[in-house]
Amino acid sequence: MERFVYEQMAELDERHWWYCARREVLAALIQRLARPPAGGAILEIGCGTGHNFKMLGEFGHVEALELDDQARAISEKRLGRSIMNSPLPELAGVPQRHYDLIGAFDVIEHIDDDHAAIASIATRLKPGGRFIMTVPAHQWMWSAHDTVNHHKRRYTKNSLRQLIEGSPLKLDRVGYFNSLLFPVAIAERMAAKALGKDGGDLELPPAPLNAALRRAFAAERHLVGRVPLPPGLSLFAVASAT
Repeated sequence: MERFVYEQMAELDERHWWYCARREVLAALIQRLARPPAGGAILEIGCGTGHNFKMLGEFGHVEALELDDQARAISEKRLGRSIMNSPLPELAGVPQRHYDLIGAFDVIEHIDDDHAAIASIATRLKPGGRFIMTVPAHQWMWSAHDTVNHHKRRYTKNSLRQLIEGSPLKLDRVGYFNSLLFPVAIAERMAAKALGKDGGDLELPPAPLNAALRRAFAAERHLVGRVPLPPGLSLFAVASAT
């Protein structure tokens, strides 16, 4: 990702509606579909600034991996111990058959060979361990945001399903989220492109709007993993190691 993306993440990850609400949705998905054992070993791949650590720590002992030096320094302060920096798909030094849960939240779209990445992740899970991933949806929604974040692709529900089914993992569930705000996002991106303002920056909205967007997105925690949501900005998949 571009340097300013990590700087924005560090500045906004505890306040911006998207980060805050997504943590609530991810927690619901983990609780309903991944269900790691109490005190289990958890690995977050591509942890960024470590803003998911507190949430993940509610489910077990967290380890992490981050390639960017600046982001890794921030995340190490948050975690209180060192963080690995091995890239996918090699994952050199990451122990085999060790983790009860591995998460990759908006990470796999950055990897050239996503099939090799999933296959490598599968070897790091204990038998019966779970992998949970999120990715951006809909290639037709490609924008400057994808460019500055160095995305290789956006996914369809079918392409994400095929990715997991073509791996050593067993697909448990695939679905959309961030669905309630999807019509708003489409309108906003169309307007930005029409006005030539599709710059890819992530800005903090005024406080009342930020709070309203957070409530709308976070409300999906009551539904995600229970019932299929309509098309949204993002996709999730949960899969099991055999």
